[in-house]
This record gives sequence, C-alpha cells and structure tokens, in this order.
Amino acid sequence: MHVTEMLPRKPGAMRPAWRRLALLAGAGLCAIGTGHAASLDPAVLPKIQAATFEVVAAKPLNDPRTYEKPLPLELLPYQERNDKYYSVGTAFALDNHRYVTAAHVLQVGIDSLWGEPALRDADGHVYAIDKIEKYSLQQDFVVFTLATQPAHAATLEVNTKPALNEVVYAVGNALGTGVVIRDGLYTSDTPEDQDGRWKWMRFSAAASPGNSGGPLLDTDGKVIGIVLMKSANENLNYALPIGRVLDAPDHVASIDQRVPYQFDVFDTILSNTFKTEFALPLSFADFSAAFQQRFNAYADRQLKALLAKEPDKLFPHGAGSNAILHSMPSMGNFPALITRDNDGTWSLARKTGDTTTLPNNGYVTPGVAGRNLLFHLRKPDDVSSAQLYGDPVKMMDMLARVGFMTRDIGPEKIRITSLGKPRSDTLYTDAWQRRWQVRTWTMPTENALVMTFALPVPDGYVVLMRFAQASQEHDYLINLQALTDFFFVSYDGTLAQWQGFLKNTALLPAAFKDIRIDIDYGHRFAYTSKRLRYAYTPALQKIEPDSMLTLGFSYFTDRGKVVWDVADVWQAASAHDKDWSNFARVVAPSDDLNDNFKSNWNKIVNRQRPFDGAPRSENDVMKISSVIAGADEAKPTVLYTVYHYAEGAHSPAEMKARLGLLLKDAHVSEH
Repeated sequence: MHVTEMLPRKPGAMRPAWRRLALLAGAGLCAIGTGHAASLDPAVLPKIQAATFEVVAAKPLNDPRTYEKPLPLELLPYQERNDKYYSVGTAFALDNHRYVTAAHVLQVGIDSLWGEPALRDADGHVYAIDKIEKYSLQQDFVVFTLATQPAHAATLEVNTKPALNEVVYAVGNALGTGVVIRDGLYTSDTPEDQDGRWKWMRFSAAASPGNSGGPLLDTDGKVIGIVLMKSANENLNYALPIGRVLDAPDHVASIDQRVPYQFDVFDTILSNTFKTEFALPLSFADFSAAFQQRFNAYADRQLKALLAKEPDKLFPHGAGSNAILHSMPSMGNFPALITRDNDGTWSLARKTGDTTTLPNNGYVTPGVAGRNLLFHLRKPDDVSSAQLYGDPVKMMDMLARVGFMTRDIGPEKIRITSLGKPRSDTLYTDAWQRRWQVRTWTMPTENALVMTFALPVPDGYVVLMRFAQASQEHDYLINLQALTDFFFVSYDGTLAQWQGFLKNTALLPAAFKDIRIDIDYGHRFAYTSKRLRYAYTPALQKIEPDSMLTLGFSYFTDRGKVVWDVADVWQAASAHDKDWSNFARVVAPSDDLNDNFKSNWNKIVNRQRPFDGAPRSENDVMKISSVIAGADEAKPTVLYTVYHYAEGAHSPAEMKARLGLLLKDAHVSEH
C-alpha cells in the first residue's frame, strides 16, 4: 500500500481548520473547470502579473531513505524535476508592502521538513518572509511583509463592495508555470459553517492547483476576495471577501475554530473550539512556534477531556469491560487494540495481512486496528535480542520488507527499503508499566513522519505505527501514548529466545519482576510467579532451545484493582509439536456475563468433563485436563485449569501419569 494511503484521515485525532481547507483545496481546486479565456483589459495584465506570486517551500537537500532501485526521476515533468522548490499556493501584494495569502498555505511551513514558505515572482526570484502581521485561522488568511522588496513590485487595488452575478477572475500562479487567469461569475454568498459569523463568496471561475491564496478580481482588476477552497457539494469555489482582511485588527493572530477530536478506541467525538490569540508581528519561525505551542496545548486538553468523559465506562472500568476481565487471554502472537463496540462492550480489534518471510526463520505480519498499523516482527535466528532492540534501523528495515512504503515517481511506485536512522529514539512507560521504544523517522519529500511504538517481546517486536504530517507530531505522539494503555499482547518465543529477551532488563515490563523462568535444557523447566509455580522434566515433554513458551498476559481484577499480569502459561515441545501443557487462570464470572461464562465456571468448580482428570482422544491427540485451586478450596473465586496434550496413541494410565508429573510441583498462591 502506498504511504499516502496509509496516512490517517484525521491528524492524530484532529483535523484543524487549515488542514480541512487545504484538503478541500487539494481535492477541489485540482478539478480544473473548462472556463473560457479571460477578457480583462490587457493594460492591467502586467500589473496583475507583477503583484501575484507563487508561494514556495524549498525541497529537502537530503533524503535518508534508500530504495529498491535508482529513482527514475526522468519520468517526472521537466519543471518538477528541476525545480528546487515545491509550489504550495499563491499570494498577492496590497499597498504598504503587505502581502496576502490563505492561512492554510503558510500553515504548510509550520514544523515543516521543507524550508520556510517564501514568495517567487514570474522571473524566478525568491523572497523570504519578514514578519507575519495579521492572521486568522477561522477566516483563513494571513498578511505578511517580505525581508526584501521585489524590484518591480506592483500592488492591487481593492473593491470591498462587489456586485453579485458580475464577472470575476480567479488568479493563480499554478505550479510555477506563470500567472493563470480564469473567468466566471460571482454567484452567491454563503454563511461560514460554525456560527455564520461572516459569508464566503461563491464563484464559478475555475481554479487550478496552486490557486489557494490567490486574488479573486473584478472586471477592473481589483481584488474582491482570496481564493480558498472548493464547495464540497457543487462545482463552485469559495473566497473570503477582501474586506474581512482589511477590517481585521492589526498585529493580532486570531484563532477561533471548531476542531473535532477523536480517539481510536471508541467513537465519541469532541467538537470544541480551538480559541486563542497572540500578538504580532513575528518572524515566521516565531509565529510557527507560537502557533504550534498553543495547538499542542489544545490537543493535550482535548485528549484529557475525551478520556475523562464517562470514566466509569472507560476500560478497564464498567460492565462493558467484564468480558475481557473474566476471559482467558488470547494466546496468539499478533497484537490487538482494546476497543469499545457500539453496545458498550470492550473487545479486541485487529485485522492481519499476509506474512512476509525474512531470512533465517524471521517474518513480519502486518495488520491494522482503526487508523493504526500493527506489526508482529519475528526476528531472524542470526539476530540477537540485544542487536534488534539496540538498532532501530534494523527493526525498520525488516518492517519495510512488507512493501507498504513506496514513493511515487511519475506512474511508478518505488518501494522504500530503508528509512535510515530515526530522528528521535526514546522510551515510554505506559500505565501498565510496559516499556516502549518510541522512534520517529522523517520522509522529507512528503513532509511526513513515520512514528513507531515498539514493544520488545521474546521473539522480536510488536509494533504500533502511524504516518503523520510533520506538524502533527505532538498530536500523534500523545494519541499513540494513550493507545498503549489499550494494547493487548502475549509474550511468545522459543526457550532460546526467552533467554535472550530476559537479559534486556531495562526493557522488561514491571510485571516480570515477579516472574522467574528457569531453563535447564534436557533436565528441567520451572516457572515461578506470585500467583503460580510449577516445574517439569523431559519425562513430561522435551525441554530444548526450540521448545516454545507463551505467557498469556491479560487484564484482570486483583484485590479490587485491575492489573496486567500473566493469566495463561503455555509450553510446547516445539512449534511443530502437538505435545503441550498449560495452566490457565479462570475467574468466577460477574452476574452480568452470559451463560457461557457461568456454564464453564460451573464445570470447572465441579470438576466436570473435560476437567475431571479423565483422558480423552480427539483427532489423534490424547488430552487430559484438571483443576487446581488456592487456599480457599471451599468457595473459590479464582481457579487454574491444567491441560496436557500428547500426539498419537497413549494409554489412559500414561496420560494420568503425565498429568501427575505436571501437577507434582504445581502450587497456586491466590484464591
């Protein structure tokens, strides 16, 4: 899948107004109408050309990525191939050395991986922005000055009282190809969506890519509006009346825009208003920092408010959590997110894709949950745990083998094989005391980031990933941090992998402080925790480096508090062997759970079949199951079921003897 298809539709959780407008502009203004040749007085055309500029941002000089083959740049159009800048919009000059464009055009430069936005004239000269003088997020305009004035600058006059149904002209410096003028009609006005605080102008003149921020002119060549976006439901474009810009207060950045906020594990949406002001003038760098600081603080407040909404129903609280809190854990090695269904029940969400094979028994399985990518990376046998956990490049290069990241060059999609070194590499500890390795990679040509939260597990990694625009980093970071508290994962691997994993003590979850795993190949395996201990020898099943062990971590209530701890221990002679044993923690069901929970609990409490210790044969596998309890045998609330399976024909006496070996040193420390 191409990287742009992986980008979530909402940044982290929010779609701020400038991004919404930019998306509408990108989707709508790219649809060029047929139009007919403009009929402005030829005498005003040079003035319009001299007063209209292309807004550009410098292309990154370095790309840290590597590709499956040399990029076929010859497939790009000549101008795109040779231009040192990206074209992001249009601007125009008013009097007193002031310049105007759409706010969402300059917004591209906030925390950008490209250069700061600048203006380029028809002769190719580039002029840096000096100061931001006026700004309105809600009305989508910005007024600014330049550090150096163009030698042949002209200014456009304004008309603040244009007449409906008159001919108008949309002007844009589209994609660096020069000023393009198209005519149409000023058809109507429509109130802005939030509170009807002003009216957008609607017009039928076609607009090309790059028109955003350009002037809308009357028949005299006077500015009547700023071209902003396309109507979502009709073949019309929108402009902001120029009078709104002129009447706005000087030296103020104004933000008053409803910005929806959503979190992936449930469908509740907050629709609050991002409202603040700060003083201008500021350099673009200082303006960018001031804006981003306020937006990040707003994101923090929205996420906090969303998670605080109905806290008694937020996992692991409320009746909707009981199914997970009373279930035996999913023992698969692919992770999941815990999400809330429409009926208020919390359950595991994940969809897996096709597995990609790596050398030396490694593989990568991709998947999705909501707007998040999930991965299970089984490391190759010739890569140690320490090498994998200590080298983020190695991790990402293995994930890239899936082929989900490509770069478009003309009609071709070139697969990205490496992102190089991450620009940041930190640790994060979630609410359950699991330690995540947090890495961020840059994708300079897309002005995007790849953000990963990687959790070390015995056989490699489980990974939570998102793609983000560069300015979305903080929003995505806090969302991913919050998502880790809703992450479901089992710890699975060979005994050899477990030995390597357990040596990385700085990366182990706090739960492992209460767990001891003793492995003596060919002699003895022992598991000890504050809840359960047991041991066995090869008389029960093989104990070799390729033998398997899975700790099924889950969420359950312990002494009135929900914990994340081991609820199932499974071990097998090998990954391909049907000889295996396990101990599964079972909890007395709450009253609201369905009859399946209650029926299973009654069978366990009363040692009814299959928990009666009687051998049985199913599909050429002999099975035997029993139950062990803690101190409160009379009225237990927690019991452990014990299973042993052996492939092939085995006598009942042999199976009972094997069960006896498994139970010989078993002890439950909770009740």
